Amino acid sequence: MKILHIDSSIMGDASVSRQLSANIVKQLQQKYGAEAEIQHLDLAVQHIPHLSSQILMGQDAEQSALGEQLLQQYLDADVVVVGAAMYNFGLPSTLKAWIDRISVAGRTFKYTEQGAVGLAGEKKVYIASSRGGVYGDDSPVDYQEGLLKTVFNFTGVTDVEIIRAEGVNMGAEIKQQAMTAAQAQIQAI
Repeated sequence: MKILHIDSSIMGDASVSRQLSANIVKQLQQKYGAEAEIQHLDLAVQHIPHLSSQILMGQDAEQSALGEQLLQQYLDADVVVVGAAMYNFGLPSTLKAWIDRISVAGRTFKYTEQGAVGLAGEKKVYIASSRGGVYGDDSPVDYQEGLLKTVFNFTGVTDVEIIRAEGVNMGAEIKQQAMTAAQAQIQAI
């Protein structure tokens, strides 16, 4: 059982999404035991340059090699755990840079006469979502969870579960309630 654990928050130990993603991985380790093989990708540490024409056209050998490594990690994973904090209604830009490296025509999706078809295979994705405010499921200003679900669905991964802690900057009591609810979801994995 290959588990790809991705963190994207810049907040280090103070990060709620990192706490949630780590707890999800611990739960998966308990569930799968010795079968669990974890790869951790910390996007606050691992520099992935934003997409450029040189990178897209394969004119930078170093970046092509990095892109292939990131893509293969994603393709090889049975489970993907993404720690995603909401920054200004969206994703950390480092997470978007990773998305640009795994969204590769002919590898994770292809176009047909009927439209796009995902190629990434059967995976489970857990999104550990954290938000300072409260936005809910159908917020018109949520460009975080919706984008992540769209990307994973586009690559053929439809089993996506969101574990959310929101309102974490609205006071200690609200944060504790959010963390307790998220932890209950994690325990159910």
